[in-house]
Amino acid sequence: MKGIRVVGWLLRALVAKLLVLNIGLAQAEDYLPTPRVAAQSWLLMDHESGEVLAQGNADARVDPASLVKIMTSYVLGQALQGGAVEAHDRVTIDTDASAAGNAQLQGSSLMFLKPGDRVTIDDLNKGIVIQSGNDACIAVADYLAGSEQAFVDAMNEQARLLGMLNTQFKTVHGLAAEGQFSSARDMALLSRALIEQLPAEYALYKQKAFSFNQVVQHNRNRLLWSTSLAVDGLKTGNSAAGGYSLVTSAVLDGRRLIAVVLGAESDRLRFQESEKLLKWGFRAFETVTPIKADEVFVSKRVWFGDTHNVKLNAGAHPAISVPYGQADDVSVSAILDSPELHAPLQVGQVVGVVNFQIGSRHIAEKPLVVMEAVDEGGWFSRAWDFLLLKLYQWLGVCLLCNGEGGL
Repeated sequence: MKGIRVVGWLLRALVAKLLVLNIGLAQAEDYLPTPRVAAQSWLLMDHESGEVLAQGNADARVDPASLVKIMTSYVLGQALQGGAVEAHDRVTIDTDASAAGNAQLQGSSLMFLKPGDRVTIDDLNKGIVIQSGNDACIAVADYLAGSEQAFVDAMNEQARLLGMLNTQFKTVHGLAAEGQFSSARDMALLSRALIEQLPAEYALYKQKAFSFNQVVQHNRNRLLWSTSLAVDGLKTGNSAAGGYSLVTSAVLDGRRLIAVVLGAESDRLRFQESEKLLKWGFRAFETVTPIKADEVFVSKRVWFGDTHNVKLNAGAHPAISVPYGQADDVSVSAILDSPELHAPLQVGQVVGVVNFQIGSRHIAEKPLVVMEAVDEGGWFSRAWDFLLLKLYQWLGVCLLCNGEGGL
């Protein structure tokens, strides 16, 4: 019954998304030489702006191996944050979540669960994130969703909602499975969502070790020990088909970057190339907010409404990435999707785009959104607006457009 209840909660959570991700491209290659990265696929993203600073073959489908566990962690983190499960809940370990009863797990990374163990969700979560325990993934899936397949279905639905177009999960742990794949871009999208939406869950990724049943295992992300970068996540992955992979995130002076390196030829290379990407990104770019999230960017005439003007801005995530030292050179303009705005308008409704440029170069784009709802006006008001609009369309002059801001 617990699994059925949690599956119901997960389905509701899938519909009520907490974050709209605005992903752009900073086009670093127009300004600075991008680094050479020795990997099948790679990408560097600014966390706040969501913009891709550099990439190489970022949509190629690669075996993600243990990077699958980032999505397992994401779904579990949602359940914890939503109250569907509690960290102190105890899970009775079944034979399928133990190497002793599941031959597929033998020789793989484990938390070393035993059938009949009573383990808290909190410990299982740490077993997934810190120890990369395949057995812990199965135990969590069985408890939350009733079966591995039901949990995988929830993972794939989350991937769809996050816009992970080149991802398909077949397992909860990442062990080899036909038809399982992901991409550097998709892993960056997932990691950004986890960091943004689930801070308590993400906090586990910086822990360097975890002890269970008197067995201490260290986090496999060696960049957590870096003295030149403040890395606090995320995950390693390795398979014969996919090579050596790593998703990392680091912070410098309050600015966070996410690096994804997939299919490196060695363990050493995945860490070396990830470190190279992060250091380059911090040197080459800065994050700026020419338009503040809570400030009006422009006010426009609205027709057939209970008010004549509507306030517009660049949404909840207006930050952009620019080449370092060029923040003062950014110019901003807005373009409406249609010549006129007609009521009703809802808060957050997208009515156009905000363009950011440096000189003649387009560097970023954000949605132009409504800040305050506008309901339809009364009959007389709408009839009067109809006449005014016809005159406006005929004369090319907006009569009684007091307070309208220009674009």
